[in-house]
Amino acid sequence: MAKTYGVGIMGAGNISAAYLRLAPLFKGLEVRAVADILPAAAQKRAEEFGVAAQTPDELLKNSELDVIVNLTIPATHYSVSKDIVSAGKHAYSEKPFVLSLEEGKALKKAADERNLKVGSAPDTFLGGAHQQARDIIDSGQLGKIMSGTTHVMGPGMEHWHPNPDFFFKPGGGPILDMGPYYVTNLVHLLGPVKRLSAFTNMARTERVVTAEGPMKGKAVPVETPTTIHGILEFHNGAVITIGASWDVASHGHHNIELYGTGGSIFVPDPNFFGGDLVTTNWAGDKTTVTPWDHPFGRANQDLDKPVHRANYRTAGLADMIASIDGGYNARCGLDVALHVVDVLTSLLQAGETGQVITLSTTCERPLALTPADAQALLKA
Repeated sequence: MAKTYGVGIMGAGNISAAYLRLAPLFKGLEVRAVADILPAAAQKRAEEFGVAAQTPDELLKNSELDVIVNLTIPATHYSVSKDIVSAGKHAYSEKPFVLSLEEGKALKKAADERNLKVGSAPDTFLGGAHQQARDIIDSGQLGKIMSGTTHVMGPGMEHWHPNPDFFFKPGGGPILDMGPYYVTNLVHLLGPVKRLSAFTNMARTERVVTAEGPMKGKAVPVETPTTIHGILEFHNGAVITIGASWDVASHGHHNIELYGTGGSIFVPDPNFFGGDLVTTNWAGDKTTVTPWDHPFGRANQDLDKPVHRANYRTAGLADMIASIDGGYNARCGLDVALHVVDVLTSLLQAGETGQVITLSTTCERPLALTPADAQALLKA
């Protein structure tokens, strides 16, 4: 009988509810405890989902846990994941798993020395729509993908998040906060990035919080670029424009558009598992693709609303756990996450220095996740 891995959650904030709610869908893992530096927050989540509430130190020492999911704020991701690995446990982190290449390499060294796995969100690229886009591209239907655009732009986080100050500090900003979804998806679809350049700026030196909560009406200083426009050159020859901004009231760009020698594909928002896929032939005739029957494309959220969503967060964690005994590279593994962090931080560096930067990391393109592969991660 296959082992069931005990899972702990470090950090009881907003995203913890999604992991706690969706983890029971997956085989091979069981969430057993949650911890937070605020005991009341851990207790609230523990009561809500029927798990143990612990202090961070108790979680690290809990012998019933094999894996700890790091859901702390980005600025502490490295130190917390290092503590997890030092405690002899596998680590899976929310994105970005570190804020610098040096941190990522140090974490990799610590994990390799202990024969432990480190993985990182986002896992949304494992969704049915994104895996179908991968299948279409790999089939050769669109010829060779040679260029494209990707845009993640909006008015900013202070309009909906009750405590948005950390979004505007170094380690935050749209490229490190939302960029992981887009760059990870591009790496999944096209492979690793070779070199890049970028320009950056910020529209305001402070932002006024309008979201309901304790910070409403307060001014938050902006300490990192809030608009980034970059060019990514991939090892396969594709050149992709990336735009990320929190200084945009409205725009008309599609999330991801990829242009091949035989046609184009419009990929849905990589922040979600599903969405509409559209392809065109060389004549420009558009076709809305009939969704394939992929387990991570089936709607399981907002079923009472006009737009139903597929949400399978924890898929990346389940795949990492399956890879421990399965002898393959986890799709959301450290090498992919490290390369993505290299891309994101290099975009900021290029914007600051004006350099064209050749990336010092690379990675294997993540394995495709077929419908059968996805089904194998789920409980019957």
